[in-house]
Amino acid sequence: MTRNSLAFRLFATAAAWTLVVLPMAGLLIYTLYRTDIVTSHDRRLKLLLTVIRADSVDHGGDEPGSPKDAGEPLFTVSQSGWYWQIKPLDNKPGRRLASESLAEDSYPLPSEIGIAPGDNEERWAIVPGPNNQVLRCVEVMHFFGEGADAKRYSISVAGTLAEVDRSLSSFSTRLIQALALSGVGLLFVTLFQVRFGLHPLRQVEKSLAAIRVGEATRLIGDLPAEIKPLQIELNALLKSNQDVVERARTQVGNLAHALKTPLAVLLNEARDDHSALAGKVTEQTQLMRDQVTHYLNRARMAANVGIIGHTTDVRDVSEALSRTLLKIYRDRHIELEIECPLELKFRGERQDLEEMLGNLMDNACKWAHQRVRVIARLRPDGNPHHTLEIAIEDDGPGLSSDQLAHPVQRGLRLDETKPGSGLGHSIVAELAQANNGDFQRSPSDLGGLRTLLVLPAV
Repeated sequence: MTRNSLAFRLFATAAAWTLVVLPMAGLLIYTLYRTDIVTSHDRRLKLLLTVIRADSVDHGGDEPGSPKDAGEPLFTVSQSGWYWQIKPLDNKPGRRLASESLAEDSYPLPSEIGIAPGDNEERWAIVPGPNNQVLRCVEVMHFFGEGADAKRYSISVAGTLAEVDRSLSSFSTRLIQALALSGVGLLFVTLFQVRFGLHPLRQVEKSLAAIRVGEATRLIGDLPAEIKPLQIELNALLKSNQDVVERARTQVGNLAHALKTPLAVLLNEARDDHSALAGKVTEQTQLMRDQVTHYLNRARMAANVGIIGHTTDVRDVSEALSRTLLKIYRDRHIELEIECPLELKFRGERQDLEEMLGNLMDNACKWAHQRVRVIARLRPDGNPHHTLEIAIEDDGPGLSSDQLAHPVQRGLRLDETKPGSGLGHSIVAELAQANNGDFQRSPSDLGGLRTLLVLPAV
């Protein structure tokens, strides 16, 4: 999965969303749970305060009575974290009562630290307790006695917050574990979903590769509804391309047939006449034929460039040309070597490869003293779009550095001692370029010329 891919974008978006949403959801759940725990703790304190207040008032008299049963066993355990106390206020003498768990200790009252009463005249505060405990305390005021002799007492209950903290800590640990597992699970599900959802695109890729190498002529398969229009349009485009190529071939063939006969008639008539005019006609007609051949080849090249799906076996073509050339030059005993892997294939038409290799191999045999070598291989450049190299070398006189520096030009002959029109290298260069390739010339290790074809491979 590369960064510049649909799969990465979909997965990264889902992962980012998961990393944002899960912590927010966790924070919300934790906040709700904390509120519920604190509320439950306060409700427990308020209930205990109501019981203790009622029990102390039920004794009657001008002073509070000692509550007999508050319903909380922890009030009897020393420094348990749960305490109650009844204390006179306004610096008046009176009876002070406290739970067994508090013993001789005490804790600050909310009224003593300036907390104003709220609903039901209750005062709530977090205060320090015995043994460095943190307590949640609720306090109410009650008057014992009547008239001027009435005394104001503080009745309070305090409970440790350690229980709340332990509960929140345990819950947050379990919540983080659950959200982490959920996040990992969601990422795996997202990855599977992306892979599964984009699988039809890999099918399209394989089908296009089959079209490119000539194993298929159209995009086939039962694709999803979202990709179906692409399949229909692409198949229509392929059909249109094939129709254009066929029309171009037909027109090129018709033109070649229409011009072939008139030119042949002109040449034959002119050759029978030995006058200066006839010689000039012969010369110009021959030039016309070469030019027509050249431009017809260019037209065919232009038509073939648009063809998708044609592949050609390089070894098959090179060996067939070798057999033909060895027969043509058998009197010169040329040694023609072919080095080409069996699986090497040119991505293009067989006629193009035959014309390029035929021109270069024929030229090499024409100039070689004894030896011609053809080496074909895949270029080891790591390019995912494979490229092949075909080097044709001979042990002939070769070309000078000035001649090699001269660009390939149509009709330009670098040596007049051998027959030819000067169109061979020009046609090869144009065919290579038309097939998205390249043509190069350089000195050969054999002593002559080395020509190199760089072409697309399968």
